[in-house]
Amino acid sequence: MDGDKSLMPNELIWLSIQYLSIQLRMLPHSIALSLGGNLGRMVFLLSGKRASKAVCRCSKILGCSLAVARDIVAKSYINLGRSLAEFLSLSSLRDRIDELVTVHDIENLNDALAYGRGVILLTAHLGNWELAAAYLGLKGYPMKAIGADQRDPRITQLIADIRSSCGVETIGKGFDLRGAIRCLREGNILGVLLDQDAKDKGIVAPFLGQPASTPYGPIKMALKMRSPMVPLFIIRRKDNVHHDLYFLPSLEESVENFYERPLEENVCICNDILSDWISRHPEQWLWLYPRWASTLGDK
Repeated sequence: MDGDKSLMPNELIWLSIQYLSIQLRMLPHSIALSLGGNLGRMVFLLSGKRASKAVCRCSKILGCSLAVARDIVAKSYINLGRSLAEFLSLSSLRDRIDELVTVHDIENLNDALAYGRGVILLTAHLGNWELAAAYLGLKGYPMKAIGADQRDPRITQLIADIRSSCGVETIGKGFDLRGAIRCLREGNILGVLLDQDAKDKGIVAPFLGQPASTPYGPIKMALKMRSPMVPLFIIRRKDNVHHDLYFLPSLEESVENFYERPLEENVCICNDILSDWISRHPEQWLWLYPRWASTLGDK
């Protein structure tokens, strides 16, 4: 009986996702987004301790009042709900991708790909990062994303299937070094979310002004293989429907002697870039994630 009880939350979540997916595909896009936003707001209000920790985290990191932080975190949950609605609806949005996403400076990506050494896209859990990958996949770019196992393997597979339907291949489990190297050697694009706590396996570097254990594998690989790193950010507009997708110049172009710098310096450079964009759009970042757990005891 205890085993059956432990499965109930997973089963309920899975059935809810299945039901939500069907409903979202049947609704007009604007209404689907409203539903997703309301879902995010409801989760924020019902999250209790977890939401309170996110508010305290935001207040501490940004140096703002708890009231301001609560507003930022609430909007972050709402953005996440809208992003979920978009992700689950991707099969019905593919033909509208150019209407929904406006691209800026994609020549920075094209120039980096022209070297033939693959490209590492540097980004964060900001805006709707999955939509950015889907855009590239739908446009025929050889896009691959690093996978992360969910508690329910059915959800892990669902994410991979939705990505695949947009031409995005999920590789590995966590940071799969062999898969990543093969991806770059074949001249493909590898998407990397660097705003994650690497625990005792990372390099401690400032992130939003506070020391954070940072994954360095992708950066070390870029230095070794001379693969360009191109920062990418997708930002939701104020109308909540449309997005701006920005491609920055590759780090080898924008940072002097990037490949010759010590690894620790380049980790700081990458964190600074992510921090800058998150600071501009804090309401679209994933504050519910304990980014500083290893360094500040933020859990």
